[in-house]
Amino acid sequence: MRDYLLTLCVTAAVTYLLTGPVRKFAIATGAMPEIRARDVHREPTPRLGGIAMFFGLCAGLLVADNLQNLNGVFELSNEPRALLSGAALIWLIGVLDDKFEIDALIKLGAQMIAAGVMVMQGLTILWIPVPGAGMVSLTSWQGTLLTVALVVITINAVNFVDGLDGLAAGMVCIAAAAFFLYTYRLWYGYGIEAAAPATLFSAILMGMCVGFLPHNMHPARIFMGDSGSMLIGLVLAAGAISVTGQVDLDVLKIFEGSTRKATHAALPVFIPLLLPLTIIAIPFADLVLAIVRRTWNGQSPFAADRGHLHHRLLEIGHSHSRAVLIMYFWSALIAFGVVAYSVHSASMWILLVIVALSAVGLVLLLLPRFTPRAPLWAQSFVPPRYRRKRKGEPAAGELAPPVAALAPAAEERPAADPTEERTPVPAGVNGATALGARSRLPDRSKAGSRN
Repeated sequence: MRDYLLTLCVTAAVTYLLTGPVRKFAIATGAMPEIRARDVHREPTPRLGGIAMFFGLCAGLLVADNLQNLNGVFELSNEPRALLSGAALIWLIGVLDDKFEIDALIKLGAQMIAAGVMVMQGLTILWIPVPGAGMVSLTSWQGTLLTVALVVITINAVNFVDGLDGLAAGMVCIAAAAFFLYTYRLWYGYGIEAAAPATLFSAILMGMCVGFLPHNMHPARIFMGDSGSMLIGLVLAAGAISVTGQVDLDVLKIFEGSTRKATHAALPVFIPLLLPLTIIAIPFADLVLAIVRRTWNGQSPFAADRGHLHHRLLEIGHSHSRAVLIMYFWSALIAFGVVAYSVHSASMWILLVIVALSAVGLVLLLLPRFTPRAPLWAQSFVPPRYRRKRKGEPAAGELAPPVAALAPAAEERPAADPTEERTPVPAGVNGATALGARSRLPDRSKAGSRN
């Protein structure tokens, strides 16, 4: 565990330290396009954050290769090299897209080629578990087709969800953390060495996201761009392919006995094998809904719009930060709920907790539909919009009465004495004059200010 934590920390540190120089490089090269109709941010923001994330990936693999307990992953398996080859190709295409806006079909072809490169180097699905039948071997073309499909779906799901500051990096980090717990349990708990590459990939992916998030949280100083979103999607898919298609679950001896008993015993294992799909359940649902919506409207499935899930959260009244946190919540609930059920499937408490947290999530979704008022004793602990309205105070969301309405009418004002000497009001910033009450201090020097 210490070696994995060291790899994670090194990856996060390299990514974090390189993101600042990469931001300056993106500004210098003009990789900060104009704001589009579907964008949420208000100012042009540089992209190319994927450059720092890619070098963080390289640093993590380099450190792991020199650690005694992780060096065996590189000696016994070619999967880390396959991952690096596919990641380099997809990262290069993403960098070009961030700068020159490559056509969507070209990016789709590059994603398929990157998946094919990994398949050629051994990172492919060799068999799949089937309840009641055990491990079913796949032919070469079946394994290749399934691998390419999983890579393309995962990359585009992550790319589609990258619409708010910190959303994609945070959701993928949550998914990687849940996947790390599952694969580490297979490797350390059951002694399955084939799960070690997926565990390493998950630790490195967490480091990439953790190192980039401080620069990407709202308001973001830099975006990861397609060079980052496609990269982390590829790494996530690589870990899923490694543990799903390379780990032989017959080692666990869960398929012994009757078909019904074996299926029931294997259920907690089969569910986490679908974890790559469950951890991207929300991005995958967003992807499917986007394709259906655009096709129904007669548009291309690759045409951009403002109909994604995070856009809808903003439309119903959630703030930017709250929308991101809600997406985090549901991603963590699905991913960690599946992992928890795989460990203790016989416990009803797991299901009860998941149901209770789902109810909490639904309440969070409906918060903009009503404005609850906190009790009197909690007035100072809640935001102003949840406080009770005081007499003469505008309610939350209402504008304060204009200054003219608060001022006395002209006929009620006392007449000015013509003999009274009036002092001219000095001009304020940019030549504007102050309309409100001004300080009565005649001289700034008497107020303790420096000349």
